[in-house]
Amino acid sequence: MIVTPDASVLLKWVLPGDDEQDTDAALALRDRAVAGTLDLVVPQLWIYEVGNTLARRFPADADALLASLSDFGLAEARLDSNWRRRAVSLAVTYGVAFHDAAYHAVALGLGGVFVTADERYVRRASSAGGISSLRLWQTR
Repeated sequence: MIVTPDASVLLKWVLPGDDEQDTDAALALRDRAVAGTLDLVVPQLWIYEVGNTLARRFPADADALLASLSDFGLAEARLDSNWRRRAVSLAVTYGVAFHDAAYHAVALGLGGVFVTADERYVRRASSAGGISSLRLWQTR
C-alpha cells in the first residue's frame, strides 16, 4: 500500500513533547513504513513545508529535526504534468491550498492514500477520494 503523509503528519514524527494531537497515529504510520507493510511517497515540496514550520517554531533545533526526517529517506514522487494538472484541479475544485493539494495529487496518481492531520482539508476534499484523516487512519 502506498501512503502519502503530508507535513502535518511528518512533523509529528519529530516535534518535541506530547502536546501534538494524534501523534500516536503518526508514529504508528511511520512504524508500519519501517516494518515494510506500506510505502511512503511524498511530493518534493515536503522538505520546504516542514523546514519552514520547524525553522519558525523550533529555530534552535530545526536543522537537527529536519535532518532526522531527511535521513528517513522518504521516496519523492516524480512531479510531471499529470501530477500538476491533478494538483491544480484539486486546489480549484475544493478551494484548498495548492501545496496541500500536491500531497493529495501524489497519492491519487499512485493509487495510494493521502493521510493528513488537517481535518479542514479532509472535510473539503474528501469527495475526491484517496484521502484519510490521521485520526481515522488509526482504525485501518
